[in-house]
Amino acid sequence: MIMKKLILLFSLVCGLVASGCNSFLDVNTNPNYPETAAPSAILPGIISNGSQQYFLSVNQSGYYVQHLGGRTINNAKDQFFLTNLASPFNDTYFRTTGNIKPLIEAATKEGSPYYVGAGKTLMALWIAHLTDCHGDIPYSDAFNAAANYTPKYDTQEQIYATVQKLLDEALVEFNKPASSNLRPLSDRDADLFFAGDVSKWIKLVYSLRARQLNHLSKKSSYSAQAVLAAIDNGIKANSDDAQLQFNITQVALTNPWAPARANVNTATFGRYFINMLNGTTLGGGIDPRLQIIAPGNRGGVINGSGEATTPSPNRTDFYGVYLTTKVPPEVPDTSGWYARPAGVQLVFTNAEVRFIEAEAAFRSGDKGRAYTAYTAGITAHLVKLGVAAAAQTAYLASAAVAKDASSLTLKNIMQQKYIAMFLHPETWVDMRRMDFSADIYTNFQQPTNPNSAMKGQFPRRFLPGTTENLYNPVNANKEVAGAADYIGLIPVWWDKP
Repeated sequence: MIMKKLILLFSLVCGLVASGCNSFLDVNTNPNYPETAAPSAILPGIISNGSQQYFLSVNQSGYYVQHLGGRTINNAKDQFFLTNLASPFNDTYFRTTGNIKPLIEAATKEGSPYYVGAGKTLMALWIAHLTDCHGDIPYSDAFNAAANYTPKYDTQEQIYATVQKLLDEALVEFNKPASSNLRPLSDRDADLFFAGDVSKWIKLVYSLRARQLNHLSKKSSYSAQAVLAAIDNGIKANSDDAQLQFNITQVALTNPWAPARANVNTATFGRYFINMLNGTTLGGGIDPRLQIIAPGNRGGVINGSGEATTPSPNRTDFYGVYLTTKVPPEVPDTSGWYARPAGVQLVFTNAEVRFIEAEAAFRSGDKGRAYTAYTAGITAHLVKLGVAAAAQTAYLASAAVAKDASSLTLKNIMQQKYIAMFLHPETWVDMRRMDFSADIYTNFQQPTNPNSAMKGQFPRRFLPGTTENLYNPVNANKEVAGAADYIGLIPVWWDKP
């Protein structure tokens, strides 16, 4: 009996000690600093870092399409001397999509389906961009952190199917009632695109669906009607645009195309782009957008040839026009629209959607709808840049714009889209789909002294990412292994019939 009492006493003491230990350990969990981040804390970084990948890719492909040109002779980007880039490949995973799984898990656990929908939409958006740059990329075997440093690659065809599946799943989440959300999407300014407007997220979903379906224009499976059906539910106005707004509170938060970031000090405008605006290529006189985009332009450069003179190492006309000796000296008096410090990164715009609609309608034989969308796309971009109404009317009536549906050509559509999609990765997609044809892009030519390995052709893909080439070379190069041609010449899946 005495032994039983001792055992009972010992058990009670142990229980009290254990309870006390648990209580003691609880003080190390600070309720003000949760160990698991809330969806609203994760979403802004996914949007901002993902949008940054557009800049990183265009800072390469912008030279291929001659939106940009090097200020000095024999610029490697101009001449297609391709290298294994760290980003956008690395940052798409490590800074962007790698955070989407935790976002979706946290949002699912707490019951915030709109955050789940946003996560799936952004996953689709960012992997779509990456596959269009590189071809095959990791997805089904990715996002396992240190458990797998050598993920296998999904084919681009599989990635395209995954994108559409993610968009389907996103719509399911967005179509749930607002009352089913524990956390509003606008909580703590989490939604940097739409400030919590779910209707705009839904339009983005359908617009992305249309963009990806339209990429398949070389495939026998291409369906103009499927593209147009998605367009019917997509972005309708400039107020629906998905864009990241920069600010000037810190240099790191300013526009990456702006002078403070010094990312493009060695760049200027490609002459081909300037000629699209100055009347040389399209006729019709000076495009009113020229003075807004390039107020200090010096005529652009023939890619590979460089500028005749370089007035200042940092004073590129890409940033704007320099009229004074103001301090600081490298800040332009008037900034170009795309180089404004507090400008925007355009991710998906009304103008783009209208040109996708115009192309798909044209391919379907509905030239009436195509023409309406074509002129709406031009107008959307004019309005976006702040062109005065009278100047808009004059430009639309000029020789630079097709006069009616019967005279509209695919060339008209793609040339105006080339202008409206300045500094956007979709321009390189479009030019690959059109095979860089001079029949579409009038007078488009090779740069001076191009890389001989390119055999007189234009780049079709990026080389594998730097770290992948080092640590996962077999998977990274599987798609192009054994090819006789230089990697940059090998078309991605959608770029082949």
